[in-house]
Amino acid sequence: MLHRQPKLRLLFPILLAIIGLAGGARAQDGAVAFRTPEGLLLPCWVENGDTIPYAYIPPVTISTPRRFKRKRDYWSYQRRIRNLKKVYPYAKMARDTLRKMDSVYQSLKSRGAQRRYVQQMNEQLRRQFEKQIRQLTYSQGRMFIKLIDRETGRSTFSIIKQFKGGFTASFFQGVARLFGEDLKARYDPEGEDRILEELIHEYEMGRL
Repeated sequence: MLHRQPKLRLLFPILLAIIGLAGGARAQDGAVAFRTPEGLLLPCWVENGDTIPYAYIPPVTISTPRRFKRKRDYWSYQRRIRNLKKVYPYAKMARDTLRKMDSVYQSLKSRGAQRRYVQQMNEQLRRQFEKQIRQLTYSQGRMFIKLIDRETGRSTFSIIKQFKGGFTASFFQGVARLFGEDLKARYDPEGEDRILEELIHEYEMGRL
């Protein structure tokens, strides 16, 4: 257990960098709300002057009980579930906070104003999330990075590079490499992260 602490100290500044810099990761400039004659708000998307109504239908997951050949595989799976329950609410909270920031960031005309705004929000989000981030284990921190990628649609490296420049992004990439991580790696719901994606759907449907 002792070997986790140095790794977690290396991971901590990267987690805070992601939280503090991802404000412009996913914009929804074309999303509007249309009120029907009955007074209902209908979500719409404006494209080339046309207002198109849309509805989100959550995916349905059909699965069978998972079987394990070895006990350690079972306990590893259970640990992943515990980590998801701990980390996923933080990832969604960070995503929602950052989306609120996005409209302000996009409205700023100069790079200097954007940089000052990012710095201001970085400090605010540090105060908001630092305690929670410090309480994460190493494996939970790794999962948190994955989930931020999933929620924003951007790799960690590209987020840091956009807001802090290539040198800073390369520095954090070097730190991540010290414990076998790659900030350029993408969330892969159909490959490496397939089990995690399945667990997220189960969690959102209240099955975990």
